[in-house]
Amino acid sequence: MAPKKIALVTDSCADLSRALIEENDIHVIPLRISCADGEFSDGVDISAADVYTRLHAGELPKTSLPTGEDVERVLRTLVKEGYDGAIAIMLSSGLSGTYNMVRLQAGQRDDLEIAVFDSRSGSLGIGIMVLQLWEEILSGTSWETLVHERAPHLVANTFPFFSVDTLEYLRRGGRIGRITALAGTMLSIKPIITFSDDGQLQSIAKVRGRRQVQDKILELLRARFQSGRRYNLAVANGGAPEEMAEFAARLKAEFPQYEHFWEGVMDATLSVYIGDGVIGGGIQFLD
Repeated sequence: MAPKKIALVTDSCADLSRALIEENDIHVIPLRISCADGEFSDGVDISAADVYTRLHAGELPKTSLPTGEDVERVLRTLVKEGYDGAIAIMLSSGLSGTYNMVRLQAGQRDDLEIAVFDSRSGSLGIGIMVLQLWEEILSGTSWETLVHERAPHLVANTFPFFSVDTLEYLRRGGRIGRITALAGTMLSIKPIITFSDDGQLQSIAKVRGRRQVQDKILELLRARFQSGRRYNLAVANGGAPEEMAEFAARLKAEFPQYEHFWEGVMDATLSVYIGDGVIGGGIQFLD
């Protein structure tokens, strides 16, 4: 029997606001952040703003996977609330072991059918995959279609781009991946980052100065755009809300035929590695 009542699960790196999480009945597994004064749960008792304060004071927090208890608690809640199926979209396995951890725990349950997907993305990329899946659950899309067609399609057709103000935290946290540290050696050079096919961070452009960041992300989105396809748009920021508002207006003007436009705010976990002054935008093709 295919599941009839379907839940959505993600982790705290999906960068969904509390309002979006509650409105769309999304169940979030928090990653953990170790600081000088103890361990915290992302989005529960520590926020990105807290992390920025610590980074600016010279502290470098460490991140870790959710606890097994956190995963178990979310799955147990789903059963208690009457769900018999769940679709989980997790932080890229190229950045974290969260996907594998949830997949392994999900496979041990016989009271809930769970399909776990590696988003090969982070931040607003995960968030808009989850939000679009919720739209499709509401419209009555079947479990088989969601799991075998829609979720894989959204993973493959969601394209986020973002810029960080400094590469210092990525370098110090050992997450520099395929991003050339050279970009960060000159303060005025800002890298534009996306995810490679295997879910690792990848620098695909560099610009001089923050003013050019929005122009370059728009250019990259234009290069991805295919007219005739239905699409959603999204923006996100880390400590740069005014710039995000400005960028959102430009994005809507550039691509006015969007079906949904979503906004996200960076989570505490990813903020450990990218700091503040972050701006991002993405496009997601629906067909």
